[in-house]
Amino acid sequence: MALYLALVLGVFVALGLFVLKGVVPIKAGPLRLIVYCGLWGGVGGVTYCLRGIYLNACVRQRWDDVWLPWYYIRPLVSCITGAISCLFLMGGLIVLQAERDVAASNFVFYALAFIAGLNVDRFLQKIEGIAHSTWGLEKSRTSEKGGDDA
Repeated sequence: MALYLALVLGVFVALGLFVLKGVVPIKAGPLRLIVYCGLWGGVGGVTYCLRGIYLNACVRQRWDDVWLPWYYIRPLVSCITGAISCLFLMGGLIVLQAERDVAASNFVFYALAFIAGLNVDRFLQKIEGIAHSTWGLEKSRTSEKGGDDA
């Protein structure tokens, strides 16, 4: 599992470098920022999964193969939440309290995307809270049950 996650992490880094070098032709602008945020979210998800392996296999010694699909899918879900975090921040639906420096503004997007990928459940609960307060949409039953423990 750790080898798979290392491979996924390598793919995320390679994709980021390909976009940076122009191998993947995504021009500068919103789409490029969304792609980078998705990749940073994926890095956050891989980080969380690696921590989960360490804790469950080594520290707690309660590794269970029933969680394998979660470990395979989590980096992809983290990519999605990273990209979504960018959209919400660009749209002004998520407002940060920190002072914005124009030169460092993309790093704010990347940091939020990493956090969204690292903690998918809490981020989705936050998004559902925004959707509820903004548009009156009810929260899903999944968010009422609580987060994951892997």
